[in-house]
Amino acid sequence: MWGARLCHSRLLVGPILEEFKKRKQELIRITHELLVSALKSKNKSFCDTPLNLRITAQGGIGTVKEQSFLLNYYKVDSTGWGSPFLLVPEVTNVDQTTLKLLSNAKEEDLYLSDISPLGVPFNSLRGNTKDIEKQMLIEKGRPGSACAKKYLVANKEFTDRGICTASRQYQRLKIEELKKKSLDHKEYKNSFSKIVEKSCICVGIGTSALLVNDMDTKVEGKGVSVCPGPNLAYFSNVVSLKEMVDHIYSRINILKNNNRPNMFIKELDMYVDYLRKMVAESLKPLREKQIKYFKSFQNNLHEGINYYKNLFSSVIEESKSVKDKLIAELEYLEYKLSCVQF
Repeated sequence: MWGARLCHSRLLVGPILEEFKKRKQELIRITHELLVSALKSKNKSFCDTPLNLRITAQGGIGTVKEQSFLLNYYKVDSTGWGSPFLLVPEVTNVDQTTLKLLSNAKEEDLYLSDISPLGVPFNSLRGNTKDIEKQMLIEKGRPGSACAKKYLVANKEFTDRGICTASRQYQRLKIEELKKKSLDHKEYKNSFSKIVEKSCICVGIGTSALLVNDMDTKVEGKGVSVCPGPNLAYFSNVVSLKEMVDHIYSRINILKNNNRPNMFIKELDMYVDYLRKMVAESLKPLREKQIKYFKSFQNNLHEGINYYKNLFSSVIEESKSVKDKLIAELEYLEYKLSCVQF
């Protein structure tokens, strides 16, 4: 309940963490009330004193400075480094083909996609083998997956029982419906692409572990989906666990260059580009509901920019030249955002 209200009004990690910092006691109280209520309903014993609640933050961290800022300013209890560990074979199951793609990935290869059947933005890697497999099926005139696992069978648009929007069954029905709409070529192509873009991630994400451990992939196939954050573009080498830990604690530096943007700037830029893409790919004229959604999205980003301007100018401990650079980057993103018209 508390989290739903929070996420509805905030989009970026900085403002979200600010809310957690300011309202932590409220979160503890509400969480405790929910726990007690649930235990009472089952006639179980409960403690009057709220349990300890620990908050962790992750997403795009790449340097010890960023980690320290999250710990010290936002007062989180711990931080998580996710995507860089995809380059550490000791601790992650990544097959050699995907490992090579990840280590060679540049900024443009890591993007926020629409491949998730759940309809939420999903980080993806261009050229992953699941997408190659998906494109081959499209070219054969058989788009969609066989839906071996059936974990995401939630859509009831055409059937009484839920089916997955990445499945061959759903995409065939959706394309048949599309053909009856008498759209012009551009509109048809745009709508067709949105249908077939959905990918069977519940199979693809797990397949790499099967390949690494020489397990049977007869049901799943050999196509791999991987969901690294954009931060991985700045880590280029396959490294040992010791090397990754040494980087996290600033004993060595494994970043490929010194041009890596601040984690907050990178996330903001990603969302601005995502909004521009959504607006550009939407059929015109836009419906009132779409306009309302895009305006809300845009306003959230404007609020985020203003929040970061204050944060960078008065809170972050950096040299004046670094702060000036951060503010200039924010002003450029503000300009990009203002150019989005709908």
